[in-house]
Amino acid sequence: MHRIFDFANKWWYDGLDLALNKSNHDLWDEDYIKFLSDSFNIPVLSITAPARWMSEKKVDKLVSMAWKLGTQIISFSPPHISDKNMTWFTKYLLKVKRDTHLSISIQNIAPKFMFFIIPEYKNTTLFEIKKVTWDTTLDLSSIDSTSGFDILKAQKLLWSSVKNIFFSDKRGSNNGILPWWAWGGISYLPLESFFMKLKTSWYNWFITLKVKPSELWAWNEERVIQNLEYVKNYYKKHFLNFK
Repeated sequence: MHRIFDFANKWWYDGLDLALNKSNHDLWDEDYIKFLSDSFNIPVLSITAPARWMSEKKVDKLVSMAWKLGTQIISFSPPHISDKNMTWFTKYLLKVKRDTHLSISIQNIAPKFMFFIIPEYKNTTLFEIKKVTWDTTLDLSSIDSTSGFDILKAQKLLWSSVKNIFFSDKRGSNNGILPWWAWGGISYLPLESFFMKLKTSWYNWFITLKVKPSELWAWNEERVIQNLEYVKNYYKKHFLNFK
């Protein structure tokens, strides 16, 4: 975590998304994360909840972390089939949004199936995730192209509900890649068109880089720095400075 905050500071990123999982206990220690955030002057702008094993108690923990860290958005996945109680999702999240005035966003996820026919996650269509709290997080590489949507149509459907965009490229089943491996440096997904359209629609919420560590060459500091610089220039060209 120390290296991540350090990289974000060195390359003038605005902040970080804290993507939680069940096994990394350091990520759940808000005092430790607050210390890193203050030390490097990098805010935790958003938190992403674990994709499984959620409950009202864990939602409350995330809200407590958000208050401690000054976080504005918490993103949740739709409930997993193994969740015994779904009221944390169907009822409690909207109550939390009303009580706290945090952005409680539901993110789209790529469809997954057990035994090829049973969906692992419930309420996953773009129509359904929008109706839970009316705030959404759009994960570009998780758009299911077989549903008839691409990233441009998804953005149009979710429109003003989008509070965070998880940004990466995708080729076939290989997602979470940097937008430069396609021929001529143009992305496989229509990212350039997406960002230009986003700019002309006056989008002013968050755009979050979400790629696999191997894409950044996480074991090589020099390559990480080069890749972070590339991504920032890409963002400036196609969104920030687009007119």
